[in-house]
Amino acid sequence: MNQDNPTRRAGDNIVTPADRQWLRDIGIDPKAADHESFTREYPFASRRALVNGHWLHYIDEGDGEPVVMVHGNPTWSYFYRNLVRALRDRHRCLAIDHLGCGFSEKPQRYPYNLEHHIANLEGWIDSVLPAGERFTLVVHDWGGPIGCGYAVRHPERIARLVVLNTSASVRGDMPLRIKLCRPPVLGPLLVRGLNGFAGLATRLTTVRPLPKAIRDGFVMPYNNWHNRIAVQRFVDDIPLFPRGATYACLKDIEDRLPDALRDVPVLVQWGMKDWCFTPYFLGIWRERFPGARVDEYDAGHYLLEDAGEAITTKIRQFIGDA
Repeated sequence: MNQDNPTRRAGDNIVTPADRQWLRDIGIDPKAADHESFTREYPFASRRALVNGHWLHYIDEGDGEPVVMVHGNPTWSYFYRNLVRALRDRHRCLAIDHLGCGFSEKPQRYPYNLEHHIANLEGWIDSVLPAGERFTLVVHDWGGPIGCGYAVRHPERIARLVVLNTSASVRGDMPLRIKLCRPPVLGPLLVRGLNGFAGLATRLTTVRPLPKAIRDGFVMPYNNWHNRIAVQRFVDDIPLFPRGATYACLKDIEDRLPDALRDVPVLVQWGMKDWCFTPYFLGIWRERFPGARVDEYDAGHYLLEDAGEAITTKIRQFIGDA
């Protein structure tokens, strides 16, 4: 295991000198990460692992059967903060920040595509969990294809799958507001220059408005042009046409997933007011896993913000805590 702060400090909210220096190195103000309004929401010790030549940030809280949480775009491990706090009394909760996201390294010359994100997830899991240990996998947004990409390659490791408003399929269309972020000049101007993706997401992805402190927490790692590199690349990597490496990778995941996880219990929690992953995508999950337990909520894309307490209860029941 390669990491610069190897002692696990479950529940420790102290930002260490090494953490402060790391934040400075990646262009984030350490004072913001050490402010009471942030640590109250995200009271976790930072950990970093060297994977495929780059540093990935993650949180590792509690002990017991592992639960691995994989975020999407433009979120980071902050998205899972309340779920981690709810489960860490009985489970080891691990939530990664993808390369370029959250408090992970943000290299500017890197092939930010689905295949590389899956490879990084594989390397990270190998570094933090004993070989062969099974775990519950929780996925959201881009975490769906990334996490499911891992699952079809290592189905023996997946004890349960929890799906939160995502897709692991080439079916479906892209909303216009995301398509506007893809043109060569307009896209970078909107996403990286004006923060029109991560910033607006905090206002357009919930049914109920988020408090300012929580909006600030979501966008903290995406505070300048440089640090929004992965946000842009995730948008660029969405496969619109049946060609290219990411389309082929995603199609392979789609084809293999039902058989790979045919004996794995699946829980689907769905925000029905999501303008991106609409109920159409829920229908694909129902078709793919007809035996899955499914719950629908009056919630948006950031459904853990709108219906977190109810969803957390369902997840605890699903993994045997109730």
